[in-house]
Amino acid sequence: MVIVESAGITDVGRKRKGNEDALLLDDDLRLYVVADGMGGHQAGEVASSLVVETIRDYMKRFKEDGDMEALADYHEIFSKEANRLLSCIHMANQSVHHASYSKEMYRGMGSTVSAVYFSHETLMAANVGDSPIYLVHDGSIDLLSVPHTVMAEQAALDPEGAKRLGGQFRHMLTRAMGIEETVEADICEIECFKGDILVISSDGLSDKVSPEEILGVVNKERPDRACRLLVDLANERGGDDNVTVIVLKIQKVRHEKGGIIGLISRIGQGLSNFPLKKNI
Repeated sequence: MVIVESAGITDVGRKRKGNEDALLLDDDLRLYVVADGMGGHQAGEVASSLVVETIRDYMKRFKEDGDMEALADYHEIFSKEANRLLSCIHMANQSVHHASYSKEMYRGMGSTVSAVYFSHETLMAANVGDSPIYLVHDGSIDLLSVPHTVMAEQAALDPEGAKRLGGQFRHMLTRAMGIEETVEADICEIECFKGDILVISSDGLSDKVSPEEILGVVNKERPDRACRLLVDLANERGGDDNVTVIVLKIQKVRHEKGGIIGLISRIGQGLSNFPLKKNI
């Protein structure tokens, strides 16, 4: 069993009138989610809320009745828990997509999603969009999520070419929740250890605070204090966007094997042809 100390904050920031971010902390389910919505007339707020509520509700139902329904697109290389998380993300995508046609003001709304889910000995990190998930292990910080932006995907194919792209491509999403009927999430499942720290955030934090600065804060402070300091730092530097952060510190793992083994399995690093620019 993985024991986690968790904390999270969402803040409107200094420039926005509303908060289109949503977060979920559920220690009972061992499930933690950040969603960053997009779309006018409060549609972004609707989309992000639908994402976290749908994932929470379905994961709760899976826990209560593991055989409630067959999982679509079951991946043999992953655990049952990882497949459940993927299935919930697909369900959330459908919820947002269907809702986007329910009212004219919701047309075109979407959201990112970044989720961390713990089984007895592993953690799963899944994402759609560009809300980052960081892992702190042995004094270093690494990105577990895969940014689905034009800039990031171009950099993977042609680093020199990516440098010539304008800054607007940094937040032009190639994948988002609810834009199409189906979506492909990136997911990894890794072994976790006592003392590891996970940080999930919206880009309102990652645009203003570097990974090294995040590392410095979460290594020194308890999760609740770290969240507050990171949000305050982003706001001090302009607070141009909504700011959301979840910090998870692993207090105990039932079985530890003495060293991180890296990625157990990973899928979903294909490119999409659908670019979507976030509100920035």
